[in-house]
Amino acid sequence: MLRTLLTRRWVILTLVFAALIPTFYRLGLWQYHRYEETNRNNALINGNLSAPTVAMTSLSKPGGTVPFRDLYRTVSATGHYDPAHQFVIRQRTDAHGETVGFHVITPLITASGDAILVNRGWVKPANNSGTAYPPVPKAPQGTVKVVGRLRPDETYASTGIHHRVGLPPKQYMIINSEEQAKNLPEPVVAGYMELESTKPTPPASEEAELVPGPNADSGSMAVVGKGVHLPYAIQWWLFAAGVPVGWWVLFRRDVRDEREAAEAKAKAAGGDGPDGDGDGDGDGGQGAAASAPTAATGG
Repeated sequence: MLRTLLTRRWVILTLVFAALIPTFYRLGLWQYHRYEETNRNNALINGNLSAPTVAMTSLSKPGGTVPFRDLYRTVSATGHYDPAHQFVIRQRTDAHGETVGFHVITPLITASGDAILVNRGWVKPANNSGTAYPPVPKAPQGTVKVVGRLRPDETYASTGIHHRVGLPPKQYMIINSEEQAKNLPEPVVAGYMELESTKPTPPASEEAELVPGPNADSGSMAVVGKGVHLPYAIQWWLFAAGVPVGWWVLFRRDVRDEREAAEAKAKAAGGDGPDGDGDGDGDGGQGAAASAPTAATGG
C-alpha cells in the first residue's frame, strides 16, 4: 500500500483530494451565509408588509434615497394625478410573467407640492413589436388617496437593464425619481409607490393590472426559508464528506489491481522453468527405456 501511495500519481491525487475538502466546505458555508442573509431580508420584508400604513412622505423625501429597511413598507398619499406628465416603462411582464408590456407611471401631486411617482400597474402593448405607446387607462380625476408598497428607485446597475437612448417620447426603461425630476416642475419624492388601492375606487375599465406583491405566490422571495441556498449548502458539505470516501475507494482499487498484476506476473515467471512443461521428465523416461534392451542383449 505504501509503495502505491508514494507513486507520483497518488501523491498528486492525494493533494487534489485534500484540497477539495476545505474548498467544498467553504462553498457550503458561503451558501449557508446567503441562506441566513436571505432569511433576515425576507423577515424584514414580511414585517414591512404587515406594518401599519404610514405616509410615504414620512419615509422618503425629494432628492433622498429609500433605505433597504423600508423596502415594501405599506405607504399612503393623498393628492391629484398629473396625467400630463404620465409615462410608461418598457419591457415589463404581466402578473403571470408571460406577456411583455408596459408599466404605467403617473405622478401624484400632494398638498405640499411634492410629486410621488405611482406605478399604477401593467398594460398590454399596442402592437406586436411592443414599441408604440400603449393604450393607458385614464387616471382618476380629483383628489384621491392611494395606498401601495414603497419601492426604491431603479437604476441600470441594480436592475441590469440596458440603458437605451433615443426612445419615443414618454417611454423609459426604469423608474427613477432623479431621472423624472428633470421633467416635472414639482420636487419628486425618492423612490416610487407600487399601487395597491385607490379611493374613491375607479371603475375596473380605468385600472391597469396591479403589480403583484412579493408574497403573491408560495414561491415568493419574501417567504422565510424559501430559496435554494440551504439545499446547496448541504450539497457542498455532502461533497466534502464524500471526498475521503472516494479517495479510499480509488486507492483500494489501485492497490488491488497492482497486487493482482504482481501475482499474475509471478505465476507466469514460475511456469518458464526447465520442468515447467513436463518435457524433462518425459525425456528421462525415454532414455531409460532405450538402455533396457542393451542390458538384456549383454546377458
